[in-house]
Amino acid sequence: MTLRTALLLLPGGLLCAVPPLGWSQSHSAPFLPDTAEVLEKVIAEARQHGDIPGAVVWVERDGSPIHFASGNRATVPATEAMTEDTVFDAASLTKVLVTTPSVMQLVEAGKLSLSAPIKTYLPEFSGGQREAITLTHLLTHVSGLPPGIPKEPAWTGTTAAISRACSLPLDDAPGTIFRYSDVNFILLGEIVHRVSGETLDAYARGHLFRPLGMDSTTYLPPADWRPRIAPTEGDDSGRMLRGEVHDPTARRMGGVAGHAGLFTTAADMARFARMMLQEGQLEGKRVLNPETVRLMTRVQTPPTVLARRGLGWDLDSGFSRPRGIARDRSVPKGLFPLGSYGHTGFTGTSLWIDPSSKAFVILLSSRLHPDGKGDARDLYAALGRTAVKQLTDYDPATVQTAMSARLSKDEVPTVWNGIDVLRRTQFAALKGLRIGLITNHTGQDAERNATIDLLANASEVNLRALFSPEHGIRGQFDQASIRDDKDPKTGLPIHSLYGERKSPSEAQMADLDARVFDIQDIGCRFYTYISTMRNCLEAAGKAGKKFIVLDRVNPLGGLSVEGPSQPKEETFVGCHPLPLRHGMTVGELANLMKSERHLPTDLTVIRCEGWRRDLWFDATGLPWSNPSPNMRSLTAATLYPGIGLLEFSVSVGRGTDRPFEVVGTPYVDDLRLSHEMNALGLPGIRFLPVRFTPKASIFSGEPCRGVELLITDRLALRPVDVGIALAATLQRLHPKQFKLKEMNTLLLDDQVLRGIQEGLPWKEIVAGWEKDLAAFRIRREKALLY
Repeated sequence: MTLRTALLLLPGGLLCAVPPLGWSQSHSAPFLPDTAEVLEKVIAEARQHGDIPGAVVWVERDGSPIHFASGNRATVPATEAMTEDTVFDAASLTKVLVTTPSVMQLVEAGKLSLSAPIKTYLPEFSGGQREAITLTHLLTHVSGLPPGIPKEPAWTGTTAAISRACSLPLDDAPGTIFRYSDVNFILLGEIVHRVSGETLDAYARGHLFRPLGMDSTTYLPPADWRPRIAPTEGDDSGRMLRGEVHDPTARRMGGVAGHAGLFTTAADMARFARMMLQEGQLEGKRVLNPETVRLMTRVQTPPTVLARRGLGWDLDSGFSRPRGIARDRSVPKGLFPLGSYGHTGFTGTSLWIDPSSKAFVILLSSRLHPDGKGDARDLYAALGRTAVKQLTDYDPATVQTAMSARLSKDEVPTVWNGIDVLRRTQFAALKGLRIGLITNHTGQDAERNATIDLLANASEVNLRALFSPEHGIRGQFDQASIRDDKDPKTGLPIHSLYGERKSPSEAQMADLDARVFDIQDIGCRFYTYISTMRNCLEAAGKAGKKFIVLDRVNPLGGLSVEGPSQPKEETFVGCHPLPLRHGMTVGELANLMKSERHLPTDLTVIRCEGWRRDLWFDATGLPWSNPSPNMRSLTAATLYPGIGLLEFSVSVGRGTDRPFEVVGTPYVDDLRLSHEMNALGLPGIRFLPVRFTPKASIFSGEPCRGVELLITDRLALRPVDVGIALAATLQRLHPKQFKLKEMNTLLLDDQVLRGIQEGLPWKEIVAGWEKDLAAFRIRREKALLY
């Protein structure tokens, strides 16, 4: 007898395994033969312990389901056997079955923006830090709002609930702390109502339940459903709740809310889960776009928050027990892999979906019946672990996902650069290879362990040689040429790529299988580390060697691009057609260079985890290590793509404690220059008169006067515009003394230089490169990884 035809009568209900219409079965045996009995035993044990009175379970893989009812639906005032068509109070599953997909549909329609402040849609949600809270903050529970709306002083009705929710003080700053909060989804439900013009229940019925054929799913179930609804417990007056939402806040709101209130069956939830596995469509009806489902189910919480959540969905947090994780957060063998997702409900409900095995597990119970003392937390984990072990031809330990495991439960959360990801995978991508490592002092993991040491000590990784860029392997040199050396700790040879050679020789690569690049860039075209990477990428291709980039975040984020993007010639400070601020990671640059230079290189990029294009370095939780002797802060790096252009013409603070944050010369009137620059109205910056004496570089030892650059809004700031405006102002005020031509050493654009020389306004000069910049934005799209 096969699982497709088995009908087994078990205590408390009927178990069957019949594939739903419209599905094909790709596994001849998706489950082990005894799966039905094993799963029912897990439920029976929970019933015996008094955790639940009964349950309906639905486990499905690739279209082949096993589902059964077990135990009792009710014990008070009379015993009722559980049936598969029992309707359950889904509790917080409402958040992912209704509110999240409703919000995302409105995002797809262009009616909502995930990054928009909540006050855009709820004008009364304003004041203080509320102004910074976005839809994403609400969907990921990092808004800083408290868990719930206090019931005192007494209130009733949705209007009162929203008023209370909008006036609640924040417990924490937005984006800093994960706190599971019903208030987040109460607000989201109201936003759906106001933006769509439909009440939340009407919207869900018309846009989700009907299209998906979820005929036994609703808010406010009708009276004729009552006989098959599982009761929960008595309310404050002792009246048994049956068909009336258990959640007190949702009940005071009239039974319809974004956080709770939904009633559903296992069969209907299975239809929803199939839709999610099929990336937004079911039986020819699409309710979400594939990219939306992928967005919802990958990490969206800030990298400095330990809990990892998608939009609405739980991925890896203290609520992830249905993966198979025990209550004490121990992780036994045999659980759904990272990359799976789900949610739980207070009444004893759960849904967990694993795209890698095309499986999902549904548990519907009323653990609160009859006296509120039941507990389904251990059952969530036991059912998840058991279900995973019953899948045939599937080893979750071998699943490759976009999420890596944390090294320990006590790990401080940060973005993971490529070296951190490599470490979590036990250096699998490098095993068995003879490695040449291109790195410097910035090659380190989040705990400041040097990549050199990590690779040297990794089993089955044969680190044979080191290659250093400008400033040397330890980043301490600020000179025109660096010699070869030997690493005192590992004894490995250090081949300099900033001396007689800027590319590795054939002899240096002869006994290597692969070259690994791990250096922190700062997002500026003329910062030479990317030139070193390009040379090594080309050399690896010519020699038939692998090239592996351990990617690192762009400290300036990945959204803004600025400046001319077609250098007049290729030099070590203009190694590829890139704008001065390119907004790409080194891994993305390697992709772009390989593609546009038609290189035969076998390229692999070990991607960062947790980084998004909108994240600046100070949002990553990573320690700052000066990438070069004068790049001493994120502020300096922010200004560098524009201020760095001037370093052969004026002092840009080299030889002071504020490199790239001050600009001056002996001949400038600091009061006049600051006045002239402020009068330009450049966004995000103010200029203060300053005097200083640099101890290095141009005008070393000479008293200089100029301006200090004070960033007031880095998101509005356009540092390249600032550099051009400064050059234009200096050229206008001091045409004989300002060394304009020297600026082209890094700028490499005669048209821009000519515009400054001719006295064109800075805005007109900047407008001249916008066409090429727009073309670059299109060019870079194919290379982006995040």
